[in-house]
Amino acid sequence: MIVRDALDNGIRLVTESMGHVRSVSLGVWLTRGSRHETDEDSGIAHFVEHMLFKGTATRSAEDIAQAVDSIGGQLDAFTAKEYASYYVKVLDQHLPLAVDILSDIVLRPAFNDVDIEREKKVILEEIKMVEDTPDDLVHELFTQAFWEGHPLGRPILGTKDSVEGFTQARLRDHFRGAYAAENVIISAAGNLEHGALREALEKAFGEMPSAGRKESWTPPAVIPKVVIRSKELEQSHICLGASSYPQNHDARYASYVLNTMLGGSMSSRLFQNIREKRGLAYSVFSGINAYRDAGSLTVYAGCANEAVGEVIDLVVEEMKVIKQTPVADSELRRAKDHLKGSVMLSLENTASRMSHLARQEIYFDRQFSLDETLEGIERVTPADTQRVAHELFSNGSLAATVLGQVNGLELPRERLNLN
Repeated sequence: MIVRDALDNGIRLVTESMGHVRSVSLGVWLTRGSRHETDEDSGIAHFVEHMLFKGTATRSAEDIAQAVDSIGGQLDAFTAKEYASYYVKVLDQHLPLAVDILSDIVLRPAFNDVDIEREKKVILEEIKMVEDTPDDLVHELFTQAFWEGHPLGRPILGTKDSVEGFTQARLRDHFRGAYAAENVIISAAGNLEHGALREALEKAFGEMPSAGRKESWTPPAVIPKVVIRSKELEQSHICLGASSYPQNHDARYASYVLNTMLGGSMSSRLFQNIREKRGLAYSVFSGINAYRDAGSLTVYAGCANEAVGEVIDLVVEEMKVIKQTPVADSELRRAKDHLKGSVMLSLENTASRMSHLARQEIYFDRQFSLDETLEGIERVTPADTQRVAHELFSNGSLAATVLGQVNGLELPRERLNLN
């Protein structure tokens, strides 16, 4: 059973009791991410996330690690464009200790100067790792060009210059402005009793201030660009994409089904046509990124340098076909069943359930039952997918990024026309 509640200081709480398991996953979710940063503070949300594991007023970083390891638990965190998450998974009997540890790191980070300087080196290596991971880098380059000049286009890690400029004072200021009850959701799933957990969380998180710094943001404007970056690599990496819908758009289910048919599964058109029939790429897929007020549908492929032009032409052709020709009932059925199966399988453990609860609270301010989600997918018709394809794949909407040994590659805009 899912219960939605709130602590006295305004922290939202959502729990799901799963009596058939012995674990509990508990997460503190902050509705502030990299898009809420200024240009000068690019990467500060991610840096603060790292610092919260470096010690508190009463625990060192080693104390935190040993406390979690000693009970066989798992503790981790991540920062995204619109939120950050700190979560722990433990056996149900260790839930009180999990609450204590999680509240300690989220409420009382030390921000020690020595740790800050050490962590700068770690994050600078993380930035270098992206540069050395071409399939990650091409997506980063695509995003920066697609939402150029907007916070959604900036890298979550920040830049070398911004990271090196962080000071204890700036980190503390960001922490005070963001880590407030009005920006926090606590979600939990597993073998738990809501009332007892709420009482423990009230004691542990009651000191968190109710209000933080007010943030405002505007939707990004997209001007599709072609970006070609030469880099000495064994294969070239391609990213093609167009604007898609925000998280809560009415046509989201149709866009998920469309994406599944285009490149979201092994039986998808792109996978079958580019990899299986022609052997042009080992990896080719499409995916949707959705935010509060914007979204993108992107296609990725890694291929031989000499095959870049052919792969791009094939992707463009598949986008044209999927908007011009109604999908067959059998293909639609297969895409729906794949999508429904993926949703159900993704919710089989407490950690994924906990994350699912939090994300629904962030983007919808309500909880959709699994049946509601499955019904939303099932309602999608061939006309729905064709309408969405026309809306997303309009002429002039396609942006492209190519990374690799592609000196001399020419990619005129008309080659990306979708009419």
